[in-house]
Amino acid sequence: MKKDYNKTKYLILLGMILILAACSKKDQTTTTIVQPPTGGQTISPPKAFGFYVVGYFPSYRDPATITDQKFRMCNVVNYAFANVTATGGLTVANPTVLSAVAVKAKANNSKIFISISGVAADFKNMAATATGRNAFVKNIMQVVRLYGMDGVDVDWEFPRTDDGTDLTYAAFMKELSDSCHTDAKYYLSTAITAGKYAGVIRDAINSSLWTNNTVDFFNIMAYDDFSTTVPFKHHSDLALAQTCLNYWVNTRGMPAAKAVLGIPAYGRPSGITQTGTVLTYNTITSGSGSALLDSAVVSAGGFTNYTVYYNGLPTVKLKAKLAQSMGNGIMMWEKGQDRNDGLSLLKAVCDTLGRVY
Repeated sequence: MKKDYNKTKYLILLGMILILAACSKKDQTTTTIVQPPTGGQTISPPKAFGFYVVGYFPSYRDPATITDQKFRMCNVVNYAFANVTATGGLTVANPTVLSAVAVKAKANNSKIFISISGVAADFKNMAATATGRNAFVKNIMQVVRLYGMDGVDVDWEFPRTDDGTDLTYAAFMKELSDSCHTDAKYYLSTAITAGKYAGVIRDAINSSLWTNNTVDFFNIMAYDDFSTTVPFKHHSDLALAQTCLNYWVNTRGMPAAKAVLGIPAYGRPSGITQTGTVLTYNTITSGSGSALLDSAVVSAGGFTNYTVYYNGLPTVKLKAKLAQSMGNGIMMWEKGQDRNDGLSLLKAVCDTLGRVY
């Protein structure tokens, strides 16, 4: 009897042990332990600051030739460029100019971004490995802190779906975003293809870049739709701007708040070479061209009396309204090609939007 009692007692104890073990196992498989960021840091986008007016400033321009008022017309100045090298490093073009542009931008209440560019093959090599991406991101952030930048712009032309760079581009942007967005300190933008033509370049821009808040806004390059064999083709008309915004916002689902429409401050011919025949808006309208039109007959680059196509004031005003209704910004390549007087394209944008400068 005592033996049976001890046996029963043993079986009860064994059952309790098995139940506790099962509960412990269940807890291990359903409970996720989240480690807090090092030093209590958080990763989130900085606060948006309204309608973006972005002006690129190339390293070969003299900051003294661009007026303070012209800087005030933009709330973002993208310094172009810091370039990826063949070995995955980063070089800043004309650091002295960058310093001067940064000072002038901040003095006129404009944020200053460093724009990252380079050869597509060098971007591909850099982003191919986690080690390469991590080292490059660290180099970028070192430049950002050294020059007191407000953000980073990536101008990778172009990641593709047929060579795997669509995946490595997304991975690189995610890592760069985490670094920029640590404690919501720095902004991240990227220049993307116009989106008019389907294919390996357009499809390389993954929607996770906006659904996951990886990128704060996208500079849509709605220009350079030119042909060297087909005459009478405008490279950046209003129809292209409508097509671009419609694709990215309505078809692809990019939030309108992140869509920035690019406009050119230069003109291109059609049906002939682009070498020596591409002219700035300032040059065109200081010569035979009118600021109220979108084309002019000019002579340059060994060609006489050819037609150059550009954006005049009426078209730029229509594009500003379009960007206001379908997106959240205007971007210009580039500030030094615009005029500094009453016929300025940036002035037309700001006046249309009611932006004080």
